[in-house]
Amino acid sequence: MSDDNLQEQNNNLPDADAPPAVESGANGRETAVTDSLPTLEEQLQAAAAEAAKNLDGWLRAQAELSNARKRFEKQQADAYSNATTAVLKNLLPALDDFQRAIENAPAAVSADSWFEGIVLVERKLNGILDSFGVQPIAAVGQPFDPNWHEAIMQEESDTYESGVITRELQKGYKLGDRVIRPTLVNVAV
Repeated sequence: MSDDNLQEQNNNLPDADAPPAVESGANGRETAVTDSLPTLEEQLQAAAAEAAKNLDGWLRAQAELSNARKRFEKQQADAYSNATTAVLKNLLPALDDFQRAIENAPAAVSADSWFEGIVLVERKLNGILDSFGVQPIAAVGQPFDPNWHEAIMQEESDTYESGVITRELQKGYKLGDRVIRPTLVNVAV
């Protein structure tokens, strides 16, 4: 507060030596008027309480803004991940078809030069999956895990113990810890 404001406030305070102000009541009697101006200490306490309230409100607003920003960034990352997963999931059947065509090509066809182009397209699709961090899910010889594998059939096996995957029918893929497509497998009984 400036000195002028303090002087003006002091001028508005009642003089301690002055007699109390009087006013005529409804019955004609004079009554003393009590001055309701707060003291400087009361004003200071009120200002400190208001400052604390404003600081608390400001801190809460900052925390809400920070939480909203983090929530937005997480939603954005989740949306990107979901979109990426959806695109990759739609790409996998084409890759499966290329792999089946290459595996089942007759010797006469695989000797032709155009067949090398088919192999290159399949490699390019695998390269796209690699660039996104997509990894195939290990299957044959691994214990069956319903989080990563989908059992189609059980079969007896002399090679594998019960509960171990004996054959992979369709390759599964994961993106980080997220399954894009589970591996279709046969499991030993």
